[in-house]
Amino acid sequence: MGTSFRSSTLLLLLVLTNSFCHSELQPSSETQTLLTIQSLLGYPDVLSSWKNKTDFCNIEPTSSVTVVCYEGSITQLHIIGEKSAPPLPRNFSTPLFVNTLVKLPSLKVLTLVSLGLRGQLPGSISGLTSLEILNISTNFFQGVIPQEISSLTNLQTLILDDNLFHGRIPDELSSLSLLAVLSMKKNLLNGSMPESFGILENLRVLDLSRNKLTGSVPNIRRLTNLQVLQLGDNSLGPQFPQIGSKKIITLVLRRNKFHSAIPDEVSSFNQLQTIDLSFNKFVGRFPPSLFSLPSVTYLNIGENRFTGILSVDMACNAALKLVDLSGNLLSGSLPNCLLSDPKNRVVISANNCLANGERSQHAISFCSTEALAVGIIPHHQKKRQASKMVLALSVSGGIIGVIIIVALVFLALRRVRGTRIVKSPPDRSMKEKASAGNSNLHPDARYTSRAMKLGALGVPAYRTYSLKELEDATNNFDTSAFINDGPYSQMYKGQLKDGMVIAIRCLKMKKSHSTQRFMHHIELISKLRNQNLVSALGHCFECYLDDSSVSRIFLVFEYVPHGTLRDWLSVRSNRKRLTWSRRISAAIGVAKGIQFLHTGIVPGVFTNNLKITDILLDQNLVAKIGSHNLPIIAQNMGKEKSDIKDLGVILLEIIVGRNISTQNDVEIVMDQLQASLTADSAARKSMIDPAVRNAYSDESLKTMMEISSRCMLKNPADRPSLEDVLWNLRFAVQVQDSSQSSDASPDSPFRTSVPWH
Repeated sequence: MGTSFRSSTLLLLLVLTNSFCHSELQPSSETQTLLTIQSLLGYPDVLSSWKNKTDFCNIEPTSSVTVVCYEGSITQLHIIGEKSAPPLPRNFSTPLFVNTLVKLPSLKVLTLVSLGLRGQLPGSISGLTSLEILNISTNFFQGVIPQEISSLTNLQTLILDDNLFHGRIPDELSSLSLLAVLSMKKNLLNGSMPESFGILENLRVLDLSRNKLTGSVPNIRRLTNLQVLQLGDNSLGPQFPQIGSKKIITLVLRRNKFHSAIPDEVSSFNQLQTIDLSFNKFVGRFPPSLFSLPSVTYLNIGENRFTGILSVDMACNAALKLVDLSGNLLSGSLPNCLLSDPKNRVVISANNCLANGERSQHAISFCSTEALAVGIIPHHQKKRQASKMVLALSVSGGIIGVIIIVALVFLALRRVRGTRIVKSPPDRSMKEKASAGNSNLHPDARYTSRAMKLGALGVPAYRTYSLKELEDATNNFDTSAFINDGPYSQMYKGQLKDGMVIAIRCLKMKKSHSTQRFMHHIELISKLRNQNLVSALGHCFECYLDDSSVSRIFLVFEYVPHGTLRDWLSVRSNRKRLTWSRRISAAIGVAKGIQFLHTGIVPGVFTNNLKITDILLDQNLVAKIGSHNLPIIAQNMGKEKSDIKDLGVILLEIIVGRNISTQNDVEIVMDQLQASLTADSAARKSMIDPAVRNAYSDESLKTMMEISSRCMLKNPADRPSLEDVLWNLRFAVQVQDSSQSSDASPDSPFRTSVPWH
């Protein structure tokens, strides 16, 4: 029986060991999803490095493939194929491919470019509910754009360029209120542009060029953030678009059916760099002020019917690189400023009536005749035309007057008859139904109660902000909203529409900066919620106009109103300075904040380079660490005890009450502090801030000095843990409180109670 038992036990162990080893070899679900994607794409060369054992969250990004993870979940997937690559397998299924992608629920950025993807884009793409950026350009998607995309409410960038999409643009896309970049160029889209596009107030880039769109451009005056409007190579018209944005940089309307005049407001677009109105039928006088727009570098009005007289003394922007005036009805002479730099500027002026233009110019009579043919009255004929118009208005005015008199008589007779008719009162039941229809509406039903949004710390949940919200909150980042700046960022104060005051940190990104790194940090920031940290409320991305990569990141924090801890210690401050007990409480708050950064989230946040100016005080004088926006650009993330050393310097400033800014100052004051520790109470009294010199316990002061001294030991391994620091800070509070009732103080834990680890 014993032998049988041993055999059974051995067999069980072998089974368990085999099961364990097998489970260890099984890839994670998201790893398996990526390997399935590789298989569905026919194992392209750009994915040749993907294997069963590949650690996708730690592979080096390349120009073709990037995978970004946060806490083990994939948040970004970029795959850019090669145009010369072989086509996808014949049995490739787009629905199966998209359904596989949906198994990556944390995806925020998805880029699938030049992969030969084909077929109709299925509505199941809406399963990627976290998406903020979607780029599926340069593929062979066909059919209509699925309306289900409108359910991706976090979407900020949508790029569908260079595909075979046809049909109308879904009106439902206007529900994507955060949308900043919408690009659908080089497709087969037809019909008119949706009128509802006029409400996408966060839109910065709208590119619908090279499609088959028809009809008028909707009113887009509300799109006050629009920077790029590209509608070229369609059949849009006839009226010039109603543009309300003063931030417009690129305006391309070439090869359409516009035949109106250029509105005067275009001459006030001071940020406009590129203007292309070529190959339309624009009429009216050409505004010479376009030559001198302060930012213009490219101006093309070729092949239209613009009239006007140019003169040699007109002004123009020295930065102009190309000016194309060809194929219009312009007369006079080219401005000298256009001819002053022939090596760096191209000027095309053929087929006008210019005296000093290129050789192929028409006679002045040609431009006059053509102008009359399209209904443009030359200046010298306006007086004669005006007199005819006066005569015509006089005759028509008399006829209209007779008609008005007859109409008034008729209305008077009808009103007399109407007084004889007894009017019945309105149906009471209709009134009751009308009021009952709104009986469930609260007066403030449009607004969600802020109290429902508040978390345990009394701040709203983390979310994505639109740039329009932040610009409104800061009056377009006016200098009056500026707080301070640093080596990588600027801080602004703002107020949201619901009245909440916020702090906004703006970080400028270069194209060389790793998206993998800053996305990881933003995910981390969203989880930093603690009473001793300034809570992050959300973020916002602004993208480069050429490739939609991130150009600026805006991090939104709660605003802490009572300044820095240093402000409450400095002798130069006009504030009432903190008592000794308040100073220890502030030190405890700083230590708790650091403890949360180290252990409250995974992975912990270390090496925060804390200074006393990074510690803010709220309305209750609670200390909050305000610099934990993380080194998104700087590369200084390391697991050291440098935060303990920084805490020691902060404690030193709390004790002496003055600025200790350089390492040399720190060493000098530290030597004085250590000397006073072994001396008498008078020596220690000479060290403390005069503002609290007569309101402290010597035992409490000595404890604080010992904490600071130990935190700044040269060997990081000899420095105390945060738990030890917190224990002894609480001891300092205890002996300070008990000093009022007893002359005897307990021994400091540095000497007897608690050993340092």
